[in-house]
Amino acid sequence: MPQAPSNVYGNAEQPGTPKKVLVIDDNPTIVELIKYAIHLQGNYEVVVAYDGEEGLRRFYAERPDCVIIDVKMPRMDGYQLTRCLRGDPASAQVPLIILSAMIREEDQTQGYLSGVDEYLTKPFKPAALGAALERVMKITAEQRHQRMRWLASQQRP
Repeated sequence: MPQAPSNVYGNAEQPGTPKKVLVIDDNPTIVELIKYAIHLQGNYEVVVAYDGEEGLRRFYAERPDCVIIDVKMPRMDGYQLTRCLRGDPASAQVPLIILSAMIREEDQTQGYLSGVDEYLTKPFKPAALGAALERVMKITAEQRHQRMRWLASQQRP
C-alpha cells in the first residue's frame, strides 16, 4: 500500500491529520495556557518540554510542525535553542515562535536575529497566539531566507 507523502518535518499531509506543535516553557501554568490557546485553533496536537535541552531532544523525537519557545529557561535558553534548530538543515525550516516575558526591543531583535519567525510577549491573548501560529505555518523557506538577509543587513554599521 502506498504511503501518504510526508512534509519536511515528518508528519503526513492528510486532511484531518493534526499538525504537531512543540511547546517549550519551564512554567507548567504557562504551558497549560498555551495548550489551551492552541486547542482553540482547532486541529493541533501539542507536545511539551520544560527546558531547552529537553526541548531539543523532544524536537528530534517528535518532529513537530511548529515550535513555541520561551526565552528564559534552565539548561539552554530560547535564543540558543532557536540557533541550534536554525543551524541544522533537518530543522532549519520549521516555524518557530518565541513567547516570552522579555519585552524590550533588544530582546525581540535578538530573537529575530536568532532565527525566530514571530516574537510574542507575555501575557498573551489566545487569539494573537493562534494568528501567529497560522502565519508562521505559511512562511516559505525563501521568505525566511530573505528576512534573515534583511535582518543581517540592518545590523551592519
